[in-house]
Amino acid sequence: MTASFKPVSVAIGDLKAHPANVRSNSPETYDPENIAHLKASIAVLGLLQPLLVQKLDGNYAVLAGGRRHAALKELVADKAAKGFTAKTKVDCRLVPEECDATTALSLAENITQAPMNAIDEFEAFARMMEVDGQTPETIARTFGTTVAAVKGRLRYGLIHPDIRAAARAKTITLDTMKAFAEHPSQEAQREVFEALTKDGGYLQAYTVRQALKSRGVQVSDDIGAFVRADYEAWGGAVAADLLEEHSVLEDAALVETILLEKLCAAAEEARMRLGFAWADAVVRYDYATMADYGRVYPSPIEPDEATQKRIDEITAELEKLQLEMEDEGLDDDAYNALYERVDALEEEARDLQEAYSAEDLARAGVIASWSNGQVTLHVGLVRPEDTVKEEGARGSASNPTREEAPDAGEINYPASLAEDLKTERAMALGAAMALHPEATLDLTLFKLVSDVLASGMSVTQAIKVEARKEYRNHAKMDETSLEQVAAAHDALDLSWLDDARAPADQFAAFRALQPGEKAKLVAYATASTTQSCFARDRQRDSLMHDFEIEVMPDIRAHWTPNAALFNRFKKAWLLKILDEDLGLAQEAVTLASSSKKEIVAFCDKLFAEPFATLTDAQCAAVAAWCPPMMQTAGVACDEAEPAAETPESDSGVAQAA
Repeated sequence: MTASFKPVSVAIGDLKAHPANVRSNSPETYDPENIAHLKASIAVLGLLQPLLVQKLDGNYAVLAGGRRHAALKELVADKAAKGFTAKTKVDCRLVPEECDATTALSLAENITQAPMNAIDEFEAFARMMEVDGQTPETIARTFGTTVAAVKGRLRYGLIHPDIRAAARAKTITLDTMKAFAEHPSQEAQREVFEALTKDGGYLQAYTVRQALKSRGVQVSDDIGAFVRADYEAWGGAVAADLLEEHSVLEDAALVETILLEKLCAAAEEARMRLGFAWADAVVRYDYATMADYGRVYPSPIEPDEATQKRIDEITAELEKLQLEMEDEGLDDDAYNALYERVDALEEEARDLQEAYSAEDLARAGVIASWSNGQVTLHVGLVRPEDTVKEEGARGSASNPTREEAPDAGEINYPASLAEDLKTERAMALGAAMALHPEATLDLTLFKLVSDVLASGMSVTQAIKVEARKEYRNHAKMDETSLEQVAAAHDALDLSWLDDARAPADQFAAFRALQPGEKAKLVAYATASTTQSCFARDRQRDSLMHDFEIEVMPDIRAHWTPNAALFNRFKKAWLLKILDEDLGLAQEAVTLASSSKKEIVAFCDKLFAEPFATLTDAQCAAVAAWCPPMMQTAGVACDEAEPAAETPESDSGVAQAA
């Protein structure tokens, strides 16, 4: 039928709507905002598809192509549009006046066209930029849309080809494919895709996003925005995205290093301003970890004459502001501004009337952490070793310690490092538990049964019997325990865990496993839920104290000190460890004039493979050394047998350092 529709050129001003057009009863279809992209396309590319028209009452009525007709009229009315007037002719195809299938023709053109495949659309946008030399700006003008919308489509079109192919084959969903655009590097996308699909199973968008987070930090994240300037100054790699907010700072370790430095600087500034003794920083403030810390608070003081004058001024201003805030005609912005001023004045007044005692300032400090997108200061904290306890009293500020400040060589683990070491220790214990399935199975069953049947407090809080892995903010200072746990996982019989089976069938297959295989599964699950903790207290947690000694008599079988740890030690600490803990006084003297980087490299090599020149006592010390709080039985290094004597004295090392 269409072959008989002869072509004809018609002036835009001579076109009108056809009553048989199936969209004639939907005027919102022709609203300017709904045809903006079509108007832009015609303005740049011209009318790509002729209109279907029919002569009615001497005029050409648009039977199919009403939206194109509306866009043409918009172009005529738009004075900025070049080349479009009422006399401009456009291509049409003429339907005979005697045709009695006009409604069918209009409907056919509107419903027989298949909608554009989303991936085809994304890839077409990408080809326009890569092959045709278009820019997001020119593409946006062509299709009458925003540059941001075009960049969004381009990002999906630039996802790794293997991932787009998986979406086409419906191996993954379109939403899952889009999740890979969270990281602009195709190589990072491919690596994550291969890692998540190597064992089969259903891939979810959430899983992809979580995996990509470990590949860097987006510049739009609060931490990314906070460290970006310093990160780029350090030469950190940035994976640029078409949408700037999706660009990624690829070196996650460098991001955390810079964040900690900035937090340390904030803590130090607060320490100096407030007069505290020490400052520290942690990325995330773990209240469970900090539970052993004490806290001091300022006490009222008698203000001097000048201070009292300022307090009176503040009081007068506060009264005035309170009256202003009672005005019901205030808008929200004005009210909030008054509220902030009141808050600042009240804080100033408190500071003028309260102060920390000299004794409290001498032992308390500040910890800075990252919380809710900003630096948070925790002031007045007292480390456990500095907490003053007297008979009948606890933490009395009037009885401070009289000890001298520790020298630079004394090892005093900061909270951030202690937190990571505690996690390292828990992961080492998890590896030991996975390697001792029978003992761990007994512990798990004992925990479950005793929690239900025993009276009083739970037997142990060290393990949790629940289907949720323990969250670990792990610094990865050592890979040994991770490798051991991975090996234990690979040895598990997971044939029963088939998503295609019904739960009852899975349970039946699980029950059919050999007892030893079940023990391995339970041990692995328990190891994954073990809470982070330092060395156990024999009296408070005797069960786990003895159990740890049984399954992990030597933590060094599951954990090895390396450069990642030593980099976080001060130079003086490293020299002290070499001299006093390992009996390497001569080496400590020699290295005292070296840079910290060189000392770290020496220690890393020493612990990776003890030197053949070491004595038996020195080898034993190297093989056994770990931070005291990580010892299974809580035995500090300086309580162990002394290493072989050497001619150098402690003073020699101190002087060399």
